[in-house]
Amino acid sequence: MLIITIRTDKPEAELAVYEDQKCLTSLSWLAHRQLAETIHQQIKDILKKVGKDWADIEGLVCYQGPGSFTGLRIGLTVANAIAYSYDRPIVATAGDDWQQQGIKRLLNGQNDKLALPEYGATANITLPRK
Repeated sequence: MLIITIRTDKPEAELAVYEDQKCLTSLSWLAHRQLAETIHQQIKDILKKVGKDWADIEGLVCYQGPGSFTGLRIGLTVANAIAYSYDRPIVATAGDDWQQQGIKRLLNGQNDKLALPEYGATANITLPRK
């Protein structure tokens, strides 16, 4: 199973391509405020590096947090869009071994269908001023 892993909770974003549990390649880049502009090209490039294309993705693993609100939102939205458009399974995990947890879940046939973020704190919603 060709699996893409995505982590976007901090300024340095991370991607990896796995064939089952074997990492074929990985990359990280300082995405910071350019994450939305760079993530699609980085995914395309990492797939090309292993001779694959978007349609070859068979599953996605995402780091769900805690972390940056905007970073998690962008990364999980991109991953959910890929999973939805190609009808592929997606799982969201946390912790130091998030990739291994997620890959194991995918290989066991699990599918969250929608990767949801965990921001690490409750939302601080302010009342309108007027």
